[in-house]
Amino acid sequence: MKDLYLLIRPRLLGVRNRFIRSQGKRRKRALIMGGLGLAFCGGMFAVSCRVLTYFQSVEMMGDLLAKYLMSMIILTFFSLLIFSHIITALSNLYLSRDLELCHSLPVSVEELFVTRAVYTVMDSSWMLIIFGLPVFMAYGYVYRPGPGFYFTIIHMNLAMVIIAAGMGILVVMILVHAFPAQRTRDIVMLLTVFMVVALYVLFRLLRPERLVDPEAFFTVMQYLNALKAPQSPYLPTQWITETLWGSLTGTGERYLFEVALTWTTAAAMVVINIWVASAVYFQGFSKSQEAKKRRMGGGKVLDIFVSCIKKPFGIDLGAVIGKDIRTFFRDNTQWSQLMMLAALVVVYVYNFTVLPLDKSPIRIDFLQNILAFLNMGLAGFVIAAVSARFVFTAVSGEGEAYWVIRSSPLRLKRYLWGKYFSFLLPMLVLAEVLIIITNHFLDVSRFMMLLSSGTMFFMVFGIVALGIGFGAMYPNFAHQNIAQVASGFGGVLFMIVCSIFIGSVIVLEAGPVYVLFMSNVRGNPITVSQWIFIIMSFTAAFIINMVAIFMPMKMGLKVLSEYEG
Repeated sequence: MKDLYLLIRPRLLGVRNRFIRSQGKRRKRALIMGGLGLAFCGGMFAVSCRVLTYFQSVEMMGDLLAKYLMSMIILTFFSLLIFSHIITALSNLYLSRDLELCHSLPVSVEELFVTRAVYTVMDSSWMLIIFGLPVFMAYGYVYRPGPGFYFTIIHMNLAMVIIAAGMGILVVMILVHAFPAQRTRDIVMLLTVFMVVALYVLFRLLRPERLVDPEAFFTVMQYLNALKAPQSPYLPTQWITETLWGSLTGTGERYLFEVALTWTTAAAMVVINIWVASAVYFQGFSKSQEAKKRRMGGGKVLDIFVSCIKKPFGIDLGAVIGKDIRTFFRDNTQWSQLMMLAALVVVYVYNFTVLPLDKSPIRIDFLQNILAFLNMGLAGFVIAAVSARFVFTAVSGEGEAYWVIRSSPLRLKRYLWGKYFSFLLPMLVLAEVLIIITNHFLDVSRFMMLLSSGTMFFMVFGIVALGIGFGAMYPNFAHQNIAQVASGFGGVLFMIVCSIFIGSVIVLEAGPVYVLFMSNVRGNPITVSQWIFIIMSFTAAFIINMVAIFMPMKMGLKVLSEYEG
């Protein structure tokens, strides 16, 4: 245990020093991120309380609904924990840069493995635990259980984390023993993307909103069958659900067997992992050092595509754009995320096909136009989320080779605007497809179709500029995973500013659209003062859009020109 503590101590000291020595910008960023996290947790707590309070108002079935909701939440968290541990364990156990030094130390393989397993649990679990606690706290607030419920939350969630971590790490060790670590990373990433996309689409196609509408089912038995989450006496999630629910309702002593099952399973996973690690871990690490990642050349189709795309940008900028395209398609951790994007678009469009517009007490034409108007904001947020992953990270994607750009004759201004226009067309196509198809399903008027399509067209110019500009203001050229860049301070700030920009445009257009719509419905002519109001509102929206285009690009250019690494 002494050697184990010495191996873990550098991580503990690093966390402590990060808090002690954080000053100026770092402390301000930590406060902002902490405030945003608390606000998010507060929102989850409020929404969960509202849902559980509504369930309690449903006679006979209220508690049943709440229990099934808890079962679905625990099953979801357990699945996400396994995926998270698989991804993180691969880096911590096999691909970290300090592993060569650690393996040269006079410590046993088992102690080093346990240390890295602890790192994996710390890195993979804290976010889900923090964001999951508000939901469980909402159960406590609504049902008012005793203090034993909160103790049960802590130890049962800890057991769930240990079981999920053991399963994820065990899968990684087996895969790396069969394949090189770099190839295993590709396989894990592809499998993860495929499974997440499949689960996401399947969950949405099941239409869970029907669960709060018993009238959608013909019989009570159909409704109860639809409520059933995947259950089995062999699933740890079932043991945890029964234990938490028993503690919540005051019958926790009946579920001591489930508690024993959960903790013995967690202890068994720890022992099994250590046994397997003593047999295969070091061999897998040795293979990961021998087998470096193999870069594959682009095919003829990719060559033709790149040559067509980079022609309009000239020789110098075209070379940079061509390099970005080749890098994107050769790195499956990037292009595989297009499947996530496709699933997001499919589910987004599908939501509009199942809207129960015929059950609304509001006039159908009025409701259709309201939804079409709000759809502009929703589509804008979708484009902002996509931009956070691909557009915001465009500058940081240069990595440690950014010095090549700085030392080349290519001017930074031309470089940034080239990045901007290379992303503009794909984002415009995606935005227009989203807005036109969803408006078609809503069967909106021609005026609303033109207005929403035009507004979305111009908003994309601002969203892409915000992405490139903030990416230049907060670059991270020392990243190990480009996907992690968007989750940093700059990425969060970009999403906040993007949301303010989209909301401002929507609010400014709300008044004029209402005036025009009501004038058409009532048949009244538009007065001069109303025309002035309409013109001023649309002018203000246009000015905000221009500011969103040029201001962040200017600020990003200034920061990037002064960047010294």
